[in-house]
Amino acid sequence: QVQLVETGGGLVQTGASLTLSCAVSGHSVNGNAVAWFRQAPGKERAFVAGISYIGQTLYGDFVKGRFTINKDNAKNTVYLQLNNLNSEDTAVYYCALRGGVIYFDATLWEHWGQGTLVTVSS
Repeated sequence: QVQLVETGGGLVQTGASLTLSCAVSGHSVNGNAVAWFRQAPGKERAFVAGISYIGQTLYGDFVKGRFTINKDNAKNTVYLQLNNLNSEDTAVYYCALRGGVIYFDATLWEHWGQGTLVTVSS
């Protein structure tokens, strides 16, 4: 019954910004952990950012301050602000939800969205 729908991806040029949205239904982000992962062709699914039910945030090492995760509990939506994008950021970005704490391991997340594609041209 839990659904996560990602939107906001697209084709942008190097240096551009995008805001991704994860709309959650069937569960509340105010009480659960939500994270963004990304997966490029031939690569493992990598942790990008996570936010706990109390608002604690964690980021993958490659983020280097360029991305920001936040949420709107009233809208039951989690956002990922992507800034200063480069070609290495090209990937399908997925939203995930779990009922406990944030983990970096993608296999420990139960609920996933369909993904939204971010393509950054060189």
